[in-house]
Amino acid sequence: MNYEYYISELEALRAGGNLRELPGEAPAGVWDLSSNDYLGLAEDPALADAFLASTDINAAMMTSSASRLLGPRQSAYEALEATLTELYGRPALLFNSGYHANVGMIQTLADRRTLVLADKLIHASVIDGLRLAGAAFERFRHNDIEHLRRLIDRRKADFDRLLVVVESVYSMDGDCAPLEELAELKQHYPSLLLYVDEAHAVGVCGPGGLGLSAALPGPEAADIVVGTLGKALASSGAYAICSSALRSYFINKARSLIFSTALPPLQALWSKYIIGRVAEMDSRREHLQRLATDLAAVTGCSHSGHIQPLVTGSAESAMRLSAQLLEGGYKVLPIRTPTVPPGTERLRFSLSAALPAEAIKNLNNILKQ
Repeated sequence: MNYEYYISELEALRAGGNLRELPGEAPAGVWDLSSNDYLGLAEDPALADAFLASTDINAAMMTSSASRLLGPRQSAYEALEATLTELYGRPALLFNSGYHANVGMIQTLADRRTLVLADKLIHASVIDGLRLAGAAFERFRHNDIEHLRRLIDRRKADFDRLLVVVESVYSMDGDCAPLEELAELKQHYPSLLLYVDEAHAVGVCGPGGLGLSAALPGPEAADIVVGTLGKALASSGAYAICSSALRSYFINKARSLIFSTALPPLQALWSKYIIGRVAEMDSRREHLQRLATDLAAVTGCSHSGHIQPLVTGSAESAMRLSAQLLEGGYKVLPIRTPTVPPGTERLRFSLSAALPAEAIKNLNNILKQ
């Protein structure tokens, strides 16, 4: 086999400053500002010890050994879904990851009679689901409700359904979608379904840390809500909150659910344990917000969320600044093309409630230098 083509592609990435490599273990004593451990739960051994003390590990399977539809043991998944259903007031369905959830559900929902309207900054997993579906779709300008409305008015007559897809907190800029305005669109367009990816909001935002959509009037203001378990909730997997009809539809149609080996039951039990306690973690959320406010004064970011970008404008400058910060004791990895458009390369500061306040003060001094 001749690999010259692939080698030349890698060399082109290297020449453009966009060659990616696995970062390896961070040096000891370095503050990690690239993790998605927003509440600092992954670094809390006492929490893990309490879970292990309350769980019969010998009865918990380390692997499912089958897809969810074939697995002989379902109690751990059912218990987790029951907890989520109680919290959100609607049925829940577990997926292996946020990527699996978005690809599977978008591919399933977006048939030829559905027009998908996605925010310009929507996650790559949604785009991949659209490509697999082969459905018609439009991208509206980021958080621009009027542009979205114009697209709907122009094309709604040609489709049976409209699927609007947004993130509640955007992963690269850290800003929030105008969910109330988006939900109001449903009153004017009866065929509209609202799909909200809460990956970077769950645990951090909204009442009890259930995400920003949980503050909307009525449980079905958003038709599908996606939450991840592997970020602020320090576990693995994802879940969808939706109607019972859509839940059954996904079980029968979502290929990423049907054809994937399910998560280990022990993982589902850990997720249930964390989910059951997340409403009690207001003190962590308040500390995280104080850190975010301090960081915004450093980065000059227009919002004070737990994700903040520092746009450098080129891959080279992002990598150089990242290396300088690492020397100063901060791991802040560069974000480059194709994750972000050319010219918007950046450092993405991702905060954790495990950080002390002085960590941000020291960061300010390093950036000034």
